[in-house]
Amino acid sequence: MTTSAAAAAPDTAVLLVNLGTPEAPTAPAVKRYLGEFLSDPFVVQIPKLLWWPLLYGVILPLRSKRVAKKYAEIWMEGGSPLGVHTRRLAAALQPRLPEFAVAHAMRYGEPALPARLRELRAQGVRRVLVLPLYPQYSSTTTGTVAALVEATPGAPAARVVREYATDPGWVSAVADSIRAHWQANGRGQRLLFSFHGLPQRLVDAGDPYQAQCEASTAELVRALDLAPHEYLLAYQSRFGRERWLGPATDDTLRALAGEGVREVDVVCPGFAADCLETLEEIAMENAAVFVEAGGRAMRYIPCLNDAPAHADALAALVRRELAAWRDAAA
Repeated sequence: MTTSAAAAAPDTAVLLVNLGTPEAPTAPAVKRYLGEFLSDPFVVQIPKLLWWPLLYGVILPLRSKRVAKKYAEIWMEGGSPLGVHTRRLAAALQPRLPEFAVAHAMRYGEPALPARLRELRAQGVRRVLVLPLYPQYSSTTTGTVAALVEATPGAPAARVVREYATDPGWVSAVADSIRAHWQANGRGQRLLFSFHGLPQRLVDAGDPYQAQCEASTAELVRALDLAPHEYLLAYQSRFGRERWLGPATDDTLRALAGEGVREVDVVCPGFAADCLETLEEIAMENAAVFVEAGGRAMRYIPCLNDAPAHADALAALVRRELAAWRDAAA
């Protein structure tokens, strides 16, 4: 939170919440972060007696060093990209919402969500609008943020924004960022919308995530006036052996190269800020997959991060949510 926001001591705050990040691109820091993340029962729904021995005995010792190397490839001067961009987005939002305090927190890692909520309460905040930076709702993302907010003692009264998958301002900002990328870099033969994956069983059990990813894509396709043959939707970041949402991003890129497509643009509308999954997995790893399969170039279109259009869209969303909260309480 900015110094001016703290000095003003408003009674309402806006809290941006992102997934989280290691504190450093080192194996011990990554192990702590992944340990917290993968211990969340909303993320991995396996009984602790079965999961924890595997997690702490096998997965974390093997993955931490490997993942730390990936983080080192994308680390910024001010920290991890996700941490830096989330912090900058909160700072960009503050002058657009001068009558409220604007802060940010992480679901895993620092700044920790419960501590931030108690800090706001100590500063005189009575109400906090929590905005998880996940446009599409899933129990594994927004759902676990909402559960932790509710379980935090000493927190102000809170309202959690459930989703903004088809919010007009957000759609416009993403579409404009794609157009700007095309203007600066040229346009590929296909546009691939890549969303973070989710186990199929969660969707089968009623999680609305897939439907909202498809709704976001439909709105962006409409805004960009794309023909059916000009775009595809896929899911990335599979983990474990169970069935996940498909088609997979890497498999889709291989198939496109096999069909003779030589240039592809990839955008990740499920991510508000660039992170390991966009900068390393997509822009580096999957770009190499496409070229190795016969493609010429895969160009990654960055997330909105702290772009003015992103801050404008979220500020408008916040004002609508706060108005709805006020009306509901009246």
